[in-house]
Amino acid sequence: MNAPIRMQTDTPATEFVHRHVGPGPRDIDVMVEAVGAKSLDALIADVVPAAIRDQRPTALGPALSETAALARMREIATKNQIFVSLIGQGYHGTVLPPVILRNVLENPAWYTAYTPYQPEISQGRLEALMNFQTMVTDLTGLDVANASLLDEATAAAEAMTLAKRSAGSKASAFFVDHGVHPQTLAVLKTRAEPLGLTLVVGDPERDLDPAAVFGVLVQYPDTFGRVRDWRGLTERVHAAKGLVVFAADPLALTLLVPPGELGADIAIGSTQRFGVPMGFGGPHAAYMAVRDSLKRTMPGRLVGLSVDSRGAPAYRLALQTREQHIRREKATSNICTAQVLLAVIASMYAVYHGPEGLTEIARRVHRRAAVLAAGLRALGFAVPTTPFFDTIAVPVGDRQAEILEKARTARINLRAIAAGQHGPQAAIGISLDESTDESVVEAVWRAFGGHMHYDEMVGEADARLPAGLLRSSAFLTHPVFHRHRCETDMLRYLRKLSDRDLALDRAMIPLGSCTMKLNATAEMIPITWPEFSDIHPFAPAEQAQGYRFLFDALSRMLAEITGYDAVSLQPNSGAQGEYAGLLAIRAYHASRGEPHRTVCLIPSSAHGTNPASAAMAGMQVVVVACDRDGNVDLADLEAKATQHGQKLACAMITYPSTHGVFEEHIREMCEIVHAHGGQVYLDGANLNAQVGLARPGRYGADVSHINLHKTFCIPHGGGGPGMGPIGVKAHLAPFLPGHPALDDGGLAPTAPVGPVSAAPFGSASILPISYAYVLMMGDQGLKRATEVAILSANYIARRLSPHYPVLYKNHNGRVAHECIVDPRPLKETAGVTVDDIAKRLIDYGFHAPTVSFPVAGTLMIEPTESESKHELDRFIDAMVAIRKEIAAVEAGRLTIEQSPLRHAPHTVHDLADDTWDRAYTRTEAVFPDGVSRTDKYFAPVGRVDNVWGDRNLVCSCPPIEAYAG
Repeated sequence: MNAPIRMQTDTPATEFVHRHVGPGPRDIDVMVEAVGAKSLDALIADVVPAAIRDQRPTALGPALSETAALARMREIATKNQIFVSLIGQGYHGTVLPPVILRNVLENPAWYTAYTPYQPEISQGRLEALMNFQTMVTDLTGLDVANASLLDEATAAAEAMTLAKRSAGSKASAFFVDHGVHPQTLAVLKTRAEPLGLTLVVGDPERDLDPAAVFGVLVQYPDTFGRVRDWRGLTERVHAAKGLVVFAADPLALTLLVPPGELGADIAIGSTQRFGVPMGFGGPHAAYMAVRDSLKRTMPGRLVGLSVDSRGAPAYRLALQTREQHIRREKATSNICTAQVLLAVIASMYAVYHGPEGLTEIARRVHRRAAVLAAGLRALGFAVPTTPFFDTIAVPVGDRQAEILEKARTARINLRAIAAGQHGPQAAIGISLDESTDESVVEAVWRAFGGHMHYDEMVGEADARLPAGLLRSSAFLTHPVFHRHRCETDMLRYLRKLSDRDLALDRAMIPLGSCTMKLNATAEMIPITWPEFSDIHPFAPAEQAQGYRFLFDALSRMLAEITGYDAVSLQPNSGAQGEYAGLLAIRAYHASRGEPHRTVCLIPSSAHGTNPASAAMAGMQVVVVACDRDGNVDLADLEAKATQHGQKLACAMITYPSTHGVFEEHIREMCEIVHAHGGQVYLDGANLNAQVGLARPGRYGADVSHINLHKTFCIPHGGGGPGMGPIGVKAHLAPFLPGHPALDDGGLAPTAPVGPVSAAPFGSASILPISYAYVLMMGDQGLKRATEVAILSANYIARRLSPHYPVLYKNHNGRVAHECIVDPRPLKETAGVTVDDIAKRLIDYGFHAPTVSFPVAGTLMIEPTESESKHELDRFIDAMVAIRKEIAAVEAGRLTIEQSPLRHAPHTVHDLADDTWDRAYTRTEAVFPDGVSRTDKYFAPVGRVDNVWGDRNLVCSCPPIEAYAG
């Protein structure tokens, strides 16, 4: 590929930088003075160790204006060709209702929100996720569903490990139906091998020995379209104390008996065809549903119903004790996120269409597939007589290439199935979908040599769903799936939910280690262009040249920024990036004849996904101590590296540290690990403090994941999507994740490491966001963003330090891009908890900082470079005002139980109380100092009772009677 194309423009190159970076030049001068630095350069010198400073500028070139960048994106988009893709394999054309497109996918109220850890300000997206969970449980006929997973293939892998830890069988083999999608099988192979699990692939009806496996995965309908009755299978597996997993198409489940009624213990799948564009592979929301007995070991997020301080219903994330921060290396999954924005879209698709609409869409798809099959049979092709829903696999022998080419000439993609994959002959797979019309069916017939009209064949077609598998049970019975048929009602419902939430479009979200920065409109615009959104991930390469250009250009940009030699864009979350990086290290050692290197050193301050990922990669976690300043204890690192020298695989280091400090001895840490034969995995969660100033690949790290949803502006989407590409040094490049689709259609990747995601380039359709960001920032803009992020954090730390202790600083008294303030002493002097402060911030119109991580009882604050000085000051003023309220408790003017801190957040219900018997006024409650009466944000519920929610677990839409009163 050629180098990234640059465009000359008369617009000043700094234009977008000034849009993205909040503080202006004068503000920066004031902030620099406030932190006691002589200049911004002097501050950076105080913060970033000279030993890692990289003075050579990145070779990215000057910035483009927004107009020029969008023109560049349009030029790239035109290199992609939009064909009708009937490839199937888990990806389908769909129609996203415009009311959902405009008011969810394109609406910053939805896409800039954070993971709903603070439930009081997340009730809108939590309700949408509860709708998603209800949709999934109803369609699958199972008891509990989670709030989404990353994609169908990784959901299958999660189901495999869930079955392993939950089944009564002691076997170590997992049986996989040969009819699963090829990418699912490939990901299962990747996940199973480090865990010592054996995969057995075959026909469950012919090849399965239930006593020899702990679980079975079947596809329903399968990748070749067959619909099979698995009741006998589930009975046999259960008799042997194993568990059965169904990978099920949710649209087909509107017509077919649901997995739960067929005996499934777990159901997984993708909700992509519920309105979410294919996007060359993602992002899409996978689902998982389980029997009730498995709910407390199910991976991922789970939304539950609890009550607030008034006893009113309130949603929250449930079963938080499953978090990786608590279980660490004992965690059974490293999934710490969901695909919230995509799950919201899928759930709203179901809300808008309702059960009748979904059923009609499914019937129409099946009817057209039946007519297609009748026409092909009339042409003399041996169309299988087995039941199908929307997909048929037609044996064509040596005519395969000819037919595929004729179809492509008509701008239609069909699926090539090699001989032996599905019968002795080569075959062609055809999957119809919601967007397939009669003209497409006729064009497919022409590719097969026929010239019939659709109407001529309708009378020849029979419904091909077996009577014994026709669904009779009701689904989507909750009123929410029946009230919003007209666009007016749907529009108002979406607006009502978004108004309940506090997202980045309302206020700063100062979450440490989460980098909630601007997701600029110009970056977001291209992702809904059809040239990016309507391409199948397994379309022929020549149809995706725009994507190929984008992947190559972005990969080289990220390599240049990080100092690595190669980048894989496949991991579709930060945790998946960690896992892929560790697999690369593991495969590297094995290639050198050292597979015994399995020890992973991890500092005690690390993010919880680090030890969880290491355990999944088959590594033994050894914890390295941190000193009282939050730095990795070098002596302990040396001792542990020496102790485990012959078995040392790697060390995982977060840099700057999770404590918000650039550790001076990072080069020495890398040298210690390398001296004992290990590799250095540098966690990229805090890369926003390094871009343009330091390159991990240049100061000793071997691999990092890069959170594009943090440093490179992909929105958090309420808890997903994310992207976690990995950068590696040259010696690890051969061990980046492979994929069957990158191997000329073969089923086994040639790469030593298999895929970690369903699609070869992960969530490809959101990569234009990061590419546009780099284009519009250029070398100097990226560096300025980092400098201002560091300045803003130090500004907050300096201004808050007279009121709250700042826990960790370097030897110059500086923090990195985030700081930890320590209110724990206030527990002794006033009985105030960190939650009291977090909830009181809501009354001031702010999302709380990160609570109790990495140090319990503290607040970790990261302002990012995108917040203006005005917004920083507003947040600081709120924190200072809260400190004054705490001082009133310390002075004995009221007790903590009487104070507004303990009753926060205050709602309109408090304001409207007929009686008011509290020790403070209503005005002090809801309009504290500095809060605008005109623009006040009210949390829709009071403080949520977490304990009640876990003891009384409700994870699907409750009956309407629950809301009475």
